[in-house]
Amino acid sequence: MTLPPRPSPTVVIVGAGIAGLMMGILLDKMNVPYTILERAPKVKPLGALMSFNGNILALFDQLGLLEEAMSISFKIHSTNLFDEKLNKLAEVNTKLYELIRKRVPEEKVLMNKKVTAIKKTPTGVEVSCSDDTTYAGHILIGADGAYSTVRQKLYSEMEEEGVLPVSDSKDLAMPYVCMVGTTTPRDPTKYPELKGPTTHIHHIIGNGTPYSWTVITIPGNRFCWSVMQQITDPAEAKAQRFRNSEWGPEATESMIAAVRDYPTTFGGGTLGDILDATPKDVVSKVMLEEKLFDTWHHGNTVLIGDAVHKMLPTSGQGAINAMQDAVVLANCIYDLEDLKPESLTAAFESYKQQRHGEAKKQVTNSAVNAMVSSGQTFRDRVVRHVALNWIPRSFQDRQFTKDAAYRPQCTFLPRIPDKGSVASLPQLPSKRYQAEQAAAAAAAAAAAV
Repeated sequence: MTLPPRPSPTVVIVGAGIAGLMMGILLDKMNVPYTILERAPKVKPLGALMSFNGNILALFDQLGLLEEAMSISFKIHSTNLFDEKLNKLAEVNTKLYELIRKRVPEEKVLMNKKVTAIKKTPTGVEVSCSDDTTYAGHILIGADGAYSTVRQKLYSEMEEEGVLPVSDSKDLAMPYVCMVGTTTPRDPTKYPELKGPTTHIHHIIGNGTPYSWTVITIPGNRFCWSVMQQITDPAEAKAQRFRNSEWGPEATESMIAAVRDYPTTFGGGTLGDILDATPKDVVSKVMLEEKLFDTWHHGNTVLIGDAVHKMLPTSGQGAINAMQDAVVLANCIYDLEDLKPESLTAAFESYKQQRHGEAKKQVTNSAVNAMVSSGQTFRDRVVRHVALNWIPRSFQDRQFTKDAAYRPQCTFLPRIPDKGSVASLPQLPSKRYQAEQAAAAAAAAAAAV
């Protein structure tokens, strides 16, 4: 049985975040040549953590990453919500980046590459950078975050052509500003919760203040923390967005001063004790925005991760969904029969159809969870009261089960069998992989005769 030759696309990925790096790992598995362009001159460790759960564990297992990922992680058994007086309201049942980064060959990731122009070519696209270098590919993947340069240039082109949906020309919603950091190692005799092996997540909702804050125990006797400030005034949101490009150390210092006297549940002290134990160079202030874009691809360009669905971090699903985008898109690229424009469009549309519904659900879930955990408007307080007091635990369990059932894997690699009590949802099989397996079986049978 002779299989037709596979097309050999060259891929340019813009963005070396989780989405772009995972895309690179998957392309490596397919022996597809690629280059990752990252605008930052170097990777800067920021004071944030990353959560991952059953939605992505099977993929990590397929790629041989699971054991190492578990070795640098603590398990999460529950999340505890408190009011500002530390009364418990409810209990709901950065090394990961480094782990993924080192699986991508060093020469594949080019740093300090700021994209300035994207041009169509007879065979695909050409990407120009500010250092006068250019990179050509059959496929361009925009994995460059919420303020994606690839998306902005793609949408500008589509707007000129008159094919951009009106909704995609609107700004992202900005309901929160967030400051995050990670402490240096602390004394576990003062903070016994640090001893592990379980992560403790304590989230406190301010009273009569726009702030809520979270402190989390992580490996290495450290705390990871975040402070969220709700922005309800559209004018203030616009001003924050305008000032974002000018945020420096003074931006975090003013926010630290505003929240340092708030109480925490660890060590009987204040949030200031945690903040003072955090090196200033790992404290960052970011805008928390949300939007699900309608346009996921056009021509030879396709978007993944925050570039196409920016969700709030309150469900811990942003990085997971970015990696799920990568695996589904990789599956579609693997099954390409040729590199004709209509074939690429069909592959990208299949990717969107497989991912859009789940991404939309997670954007919505994250927004609702933000209302419950950090919202301070009257509507938010009503939603929080209903969620914490009136929604049955059985309903919550059913929702968690439905979310856990969606866990896509690479369809071009041996499948990892389901583990646990929740069966995974079916996936579109890879016709190419099935044909390859049949050919291999036929060859083995012929050799055995």
